[in-house]
This record gives sequence, structure tokens and C-alpha cells, in this order.
Amino acid sequence: MVGIGGFLGAVARFWLGSYIIGKMGTRFPYGTFVINISGSFLVGLILTLLEQKGQWSSNWRYLIPIGFIGAYTTFSAFEYETLRSVQEGQFLMSFLNVTLSVVVGFAAVWAGFAAGKAIA
Repeated sequence: MVGIGGFLGAVARFWLGSYIIGKMGTRFPYGTFVINISGSFLVGLILTLLEQKGQWSSNWRYLIPIGFIGAYTTFSAFEYETLRSVQEGQFLMSFLNVTLSVVVGFAAVWAGFAAGKAIA
């Protein structure tokens, strides 16, 4: 289940990241940012739903939050892109990337949790 979810998450990350870069460019790491924020929302939502709906098979936990979301989110890419921005002297972009990713990512996890509670 982890492998299946991981495969699907990696493909989704590649497709969405490529699409966003094609639309918005690479001045700011928009693709990674969107993937990290949406992954934060999804992990909050899915884990809350799985917790609230106790009758679900544990395979769903392996498939979605561990496999799919684990492969979909790109935290290591976020870190590398931030390092590259610092090395290139783009300190404002680096600061914005770190600050927005952490603050908006936290808000997305909270929103996913709230959405999961409302649905359940």
C-alpha cells in the first residue's frame, strides 16, 4: 500500500510541479510551495477523517498519508531551493519561501483538520 501510494504521489508531484512551473516560472519555487501547502492540508484532512472514522482499514493509512502524501510533498526540494536562493544572494526570496511555507503550511494542516472534523 505504501508503494502504490508512493508511486501515485510521486507522479502527482511531478505533474503538478511541472504544470505550475510552466504557468508561473521559476523566480519563486511556486511548484514546491503549492505542493507543500496542499500536502499539509491533505495530511490534516485525511488523518482526521481516518481517526474519526475508526472502521476504516489500516491500509488506508499506509496508502494515503504515508505513501501518497509522503511521496507527494517535497520538503527536501523546498530545502534545496531555499539553499540555492541563499547561495545566489536572493535573501528576500529565501526568507519568503521559508516564512510562507511554514506559516501557510501550518494554516493548511489546521484547515485540513477542521475540514476533516466538519466532514466526520
